[in-house]
Amino acid sequence: MFERYSRQTLFGPIGQEGQKRLQAATVLVVGCGALGTVLANNLCRAGVGHLVIADRDYIELNNLQRQILFDEDDVVRHLPKAVAAAGRLRRVNSNVKIDALVEDIHADGIESLVREADLVLDATDNFETRYLLNDVCNKHQRPWIYSGVIASYGTTMNIIPGDTPCLRCIFPEIPLPGTTPTCDTAGVLNGIVGVIASIASTETLKILLKSEKISRAMLWMDLWENTVERIELPRQPDCPCCGQHQYDFLASLSSTNSTSLCGRNAVQVRGNVGQVSSKLDFPALAGRLRTVGEVHHNEFLLRFRVDDYDITVFPDARAIIKGTDDPQVARSVYARYIGM
Repeated sequence: MFERYSRQTLFGPIGQEGQKRLQAATVLVVGCGALGTVLANNLCRAGVGHLVIADRDYIELNNLQRQILFDEDDVVRHLPKAVAAAGRLRRVNSNVKIDALVEDIHADGIESLVREADLVLDATDNFETRYLLNDVCNKHQRPWIYSGVIASYGTTMNIIPGDTPCLRCIFPEIPLPGTTPTCDTAGVLNGIVGVIASIASTETLKILLKSEKISRAMLWMDLWENTVERIELPRQPDCPCCGQHQYDFLASLSSTNSTSLCGRNAVQVRGNVGQVSSKLDFPALAGRLRTVGEVHHNEFLLRFRVDDYDITVFPDARAIIKGTDDPQVARSVYARYIGM
């Protein structure tokens, strides 16, 4: 086993004993886009024994500029990101157990995932999920790493319950929709993705190995402007989350059934999953939809185009509806064609 990781175990702070601890660890990667693919790739190659990759989306051509685990064939095959990433990583390191979850991360199921993980990595594209992760990781005393990139700049910060400030210590209120740039409005350079994800994946190793070198500051950098800042931030005793143990987002988001997606003129709609006893029957659904629009499917998703909408449906009854950023319109389209 150690031959594979010889260049890593030669590094004194890891060694063979550290490698054994990494092999026994479980890391949950939430999101498998730009950051998530680099994070998962680094940790798989480093020999973290169990990776759980959760992502709600499928691969598009514009992903390939920065999402390193995908290629043009994945786009043609309409693969979900988590499935394609898991397949690629299993070919990289067959000693790592990799679970691919093609699903939205929401309050209904996040607690069981976090309880089973030693550490959680944020590779999401929305603040709702980040605040949810902050709540559940603080509730269950799991370390997590907040990371984000946009344009040419990015940031990352370790959040260790009881030790470092949490996300709500730093940002008490979730940003209002439309007040922060997105990858579709500001773009993103692949270089900043690699830098931020590499820092976060190295911090992951430190946390799993309980190193004394764990960063307790927020790191911010802009590759285009050649600027780097390391910001020391204190915990806030009156923080609703880590100070008062009020998990507002964990409580409130359990009923959320639609979410606008990262400036993509798309809305995710969750079906009445509690009423679905098994996976959707894609062939039957495709048969119904072919009378009104273009449809094709595989075992992972069904894609349907009608009027100005491109609808992608997943086995858990969740759908991504492109062609609108209005949740009410999206829910109406969902009800009209999917019917649940």
